[in-house]
Amino acid sequence: MTDTSIDKKPDEGGLAARFPTAYSILFLLIIAVAALTWIIPAGQYDRAMNEEVGREIAVPGTYQTVEANPQGFVDVMLAPVAGFYDPDSYSANAIDVALFVLLLGGFLGVVNATKSIDTGIQTAMGRLKGREIWMIPILMSLFALGGTTYGMAEETLAFYALLIPVVIAAGYDSITGVAIILIGAGIGTLGSTINPFATVIASNAAGIPFTEGMGLRLIILIGGLAICTAYVMRYASRIKAAPARSVVAAQRESDRRFFLKETDAEFSEPKLTGTQKLVLVLFFATFAVMIWGVSSQGWWMARMGALFFGMAIVVGLVARMGEKKLTSAFVDGAKDLLGVALVIGLARGIVVIMEQGLIADTILNSAAETLGGLPEIAFINLMLWIEIGMSFLVPSSSGLAVLSMPILAPLGDFAGVGRDLVVTAYQSASGLVNLITPTSAVVIGGLAIGRVSFDRWVVFVWPLLLILVVFISASISLAAIL
Repeated sequence: MTDTSIDKKPDEGGLAARFPTAYSILFLLIIAVAALTWIIPAGQYDRAMNEEVGREIAVPGTYQTVEANPQGFVDVMLAPVAGFYDPDSYSANAIDVALFVLLLGGFLGVVNATKSIDTGIQTAMGRLKGREIWMIPILMSLFALGGTTYGMAEETLAFYALLIPVVIAAGYDSITGVAIILIGAGIGTLGSTINPFATVIASNAAGIPFTEGMGLRLIILIGGLAICTAYVMRYASRIKAAPARSVVAAQRESDRRFFLKETDAEFSEPKLTGTQKLVLVLFFATFAVMIWGVSSQGWWMARMGALFFGMAIVVGLVARMGEKKLTSAFVDGAKDLLGVALVIGLARGIVVIMEQGLIADTILNSAAETLGGLPEIAFINLMLWIEIGMSFLVPSSSGLAVLSMPILAPLGDFAGVGRDLVVTAYQSASGLVNLITPTSAVVIGGLAIGRVSFDRWVVFVWPLLLILVVFISASISLAAIL
């Protein structure tokens, strides 16, 4: 069985062989955060239930030091397990996302066993000949729409295995496919407009209507999407003309064999059978139903997983696979994404250690003290960077909003900066970090499915992040003085 883990590389003597795997990076981060719990004083804010936000939020002015709870060897060893579920209360952490990934893998395994996607890709590439580049702005805009309206994030994991083969067949590389999804949805979340998990929660926690500041957020959304689309299109055009310039050039043939299930680069004349056409209809209908369920019915991981599990059975019946072949294809597909599921638990384990070590509120209180008395431009830019730093520790946009906005938003009143601008700085910072942070299951999971190592992703994305930081900083600075 081919390994989908992001550390699998053909250039054993190169950089990828020397760079730690995603598993090692995440476990080292768990150890580092545990060490910080022995250094940073423990502290907590009082919390009170906010009905509008729907959860408890920190109460400004109530920070106090508490008895330290430094995380030791046992806590570090338990962190990967605690990343999935709390071993004491048995409440879920990332177990739902991990199970969803395995069920998704099973569904994809069943669909792939029918050869419908392979043949469909060949047909699509024949019809797109010469115009493949335009799928990048179209798809990135659609993912951005999902990000800005309902915070599309974990559910994007379902699209990597669908899109990457198409992108590779078009002459691009796996990192182009990852970028279309991860950056597309990410820039939408960065420029959230009505996203209930970022803008709405943060605005409520800040005590303002979420419609305040909408104009600036639209500017950031549209401008950021234009920047990101141009960046990805430029990269894709360059590596199609000269494949050796690809950030993942060393694994080009390996990726083609894995994603296209082909041993050579040439396609035979495609011809979809009637059964394969019906399987493709069911395949795309499954994703359409998922989007409908998430956006309008309140679905989350359990129901999405059940959808993919049920549709795997339907596809198997339509393709007349038989019980043994259907079961084998489902299990093999789940195996292919097992490494992704493990990575998701490790990433969540970092956050668990920080929460149990009681250092998050201490860091937040220090940030609040630093911001006091600054002029408008300095205040809002430092706010951006404080939120960037905290986003690495709290990758959840809603979690960061509830943690930081009740404390930091009122500080804007003293600096002459509107609370809506503080909310915009928060969501921009969270969106930026969630394009690269190794503590995010969405980032690490997407890279793992795309077989892109974290170091290769950093090489690809850092110039874009620099451009976005300059653009966002200029936007919020101008808004602060107008």
